[in-house]
Amino acid sequence: MLSTGTLPGADVPDCLWKLSLVRECSDSPGSVELVPPEAAAYATLGPLEEELARRRQELLSAQATFAALSEAYADARGDRQVTVTLLTGSDLISSALEAAVSGCREELLTAQPGGGRAPHLLAEAMERDVRLLSRGVRQRTIYQHTVRSHQATMSYIEEITDAGAQVRTLTEVFERMIICDRKIAFIPVSEERAVAALRVTHPGLVRFLAQFFENAWDRAVPFVPWAAPARSPEITSDIQRAILRAIVSGETDDSIARRLGMSRRSVAEHVRKVSLQLASGSRAQLGYLLATSSILHPQEDAATATSPGLLGEAGITRAHSRAPLPAVSLSD
Repeated sequence: MLSTGTLPGADVPDCLWKLSLVRECSDSPGSVELVPPEAAAYATLGPLEEELARRRQELLSAQATFAALSEAYADARGDRQVTVTLLTGSDLISSALEAAVSGCREELLTAQPGGGRAPHLLAEAMERDVRLLSRGVRQRTIYQHTVRSHQATMSYIEEITDAGAQVRTLTEVFERMIICDRKIAFIPVSEERAVAALRVTHPGLVRFLAQFFENAWDRAVPFVPWAAPARSPEITSDIQRAILRAIVSGETDDSIARRLGMSRRSVAEHVRKVSLQLASGSRAQLGYLLATSSILHPQEDAATATSPGLLGEAGITRAHSRAPLPAVSLSD
């Protein structure tokens, strides 16, 4: 058929008709001719895409309706309403979150620990966030400093800030949290965030969580779209200082990486550099040297505070020279 271009209609498989890859010949009754795949794809996929868009709109409309009904139901029940609900399973958590966020009318507050996010999650968030911002919903998000070196997350942040969102970063973000209109909050139950979450509607608890967010927001560093560099020396020093404090506290590289939203390899590299610069022979000795030096107290040394990065060669040397360190060897 590919060589001749036509074929008797009775010999054509049903699948070709369903995919619009063939059509009846106008000048040869009973015969069919090939349709270019590009044209067939447009004819077949177009209606499907329209149906998906229509169903998606129905879903969003239904979610917004249920969100409004839930609010009315809660108001009607008054003090008898359940103010903390345990949600288990990623599907249930996602559905509850989608419904609450879709029904958001004034303000969305989110805290996102864990460093850079997966591209497919960012794509989903982009569609949702742009839709909310276009409705006039005010959106503020706190990430960790480490996202400033994650290209996919940075591209997402640049786009949503350009659309009107506000983003700031901290060395450490307390925990994942989403607050809708200061009426509904979602927080995880454990580190396995997809396993279980709490949906909180008690006014006092939601107010407490919102104030917790505001305190972190005031301490966070604003993200300025298209600014260069995105990661300033001050931010780099904040991250490095957090790593060194964790070493003094006896944390492992895995624990530090998880808490600061960075890779274990990056943490290990920071530790290796400062170990070399302080001539440390073990992890325990390194913690001792850090604790007895002025490295973790930059306000005591203006030169260190203004140096390019806490682990910069000059900064370490000056801090080290102010607090002589004993040449001892401590076992791990």
